[in-house]
Amino acid sequence: MDYLQIVGPTKLSGEVEISGAKNAALPLIAMTLLAKNEVVINNIPNVVDIKTLSKLLENLGATVTLDKDVLKIDTCSLTNTKATYDIVKTMRASILVLGPLLARFGHCEVSLPGGCAIGQRPIDLHLKALEQMGAKISIEAGYVLAQAPDGLKGAHIVFDKITVTGTANIVMAAALAKGKTVITNAALEPEVTQLCEVLKSSGVAIDGIGTSELTIYGTDKRLVEIEAFDVIPDRIEAGTYLCAAAITQSEITLKKIRSDHLEAVTSKLQQMGFGIITKNDEMTIKPISNFKAIDIITQEYPAFPTDMQAQFLTLCTQAEGVSIIEERLFENRFMHVSELQRLGADIKLKGNSATVTGKIDLVGADVMATDLRASSALVLAAMVAKGTTDVHRIYHLDRGYVELEKKLQKLGANIKRLQE
Repeated sequence: MDYLQIVGPTKLSGEVEISGAKNAALPLIAMTLLAKNEVVINNIPNVVDIKTLSKLLENLGATVTLDKDVLKIDTCSLTNTKATYDIVKTMRASILVLGPLLARFGHCEVSLPGGCAIGQRPIDLHLKALEQMGAKISIEAGYVLAQAPDGLKGAHIVFDKITVTGTANIVMAAALAKGKTVITNAALEPEVTQLCEVLKSSGVAIDGIGTSELTIYGTDKRLVEIEAFDVIPDRIEAGTYLCAAAITQSEITLKKIRSDHLEAVTSKLQQMGFGIITKNDEMTIKPISNFKAIDIITQEYPAFPTDMQAQFLTLCTQAEGVSIIEERLFENRFMHVSELQRLGADIKLKGNSATVTGKIDLVGADVMATDLRASSALVLAAMVAKGTTDVHRIYHLDRGYVELEKKLQKLGANIKRLQE
């Protein structure tokens, strides 16, 4: 099993190119189930989650080829409609095939995704919405059995709470449904917006893109032709590198970014005292030796993203004063705290809030990654800790970051991948 060994403290400098967004690519890959042609997706991040969903589509009968950052998917000869447990158990986003499979074939079986380390993310909202669209759904032997032999029909879906994968799933289902579907309280995330934009450019009429109310006019089972497109830049990867520069008091430039997707993150960095310079698709962060503590509340986009909570919590260990970070989206998303405490961090947990007292000198130790974003937070801490830190269980990291250690090496970090 691989682990990362980091020797700190370190300074960074130079440029880093941001990869395509994993969280945008996953629903876009599922969307190819609606296509009548081979779909070419550019700027694909070469990470484990992409390979997992690609394998799921191959199991369904699709032809999938990945060459560097170009993914080609042909689902024209698809016959199998069962997404099996052995793949779905490794990645919750596999549930994204439910909507498009059901809309296209009128039936499918998709394994229940099971639990998640950072908290419960139930799919009941997905199922309730599909039932409103005329599907008959039952749960048998750990599988969602969905039937709509006469096709799905447009409906008015009101999500009780904002759900990103739920919105994406129902948008795809509605694309092939008969009639008009209105989704109220839809997720506003850029990843959902791109899905809608690609479908619209493929001939599916969609109103309200980028708002909380989407109106989709279905094609009544007619498959669509999807032209080649590029995945949007990964705002979470970009935010992670901004935090890497901030915590090491370094100046680095990010290339291939969307600054409008990063406003919640850059706003907090500016509140702490960092300078942010944006020009076209590049962003430079200017270091500051003594930066201020801040308060953060994680909420749905466009508010501060839960996927940046762990990285900012780590950054706050080096801020002057007391920071309070409140996690409102997931109940178990502070598992990295105990690992940061092993490095010497002063963090106190109470319910869904963490109180971080800085500035604290961190010291290298053995730590263990507990989830994707927690693993990147431990890498950030290790770069300012004195001595050697070994970060174990980095298979979490590989799910969502493209060659993190190589990119950090180019920026000057003393980091290497080793085997246990």
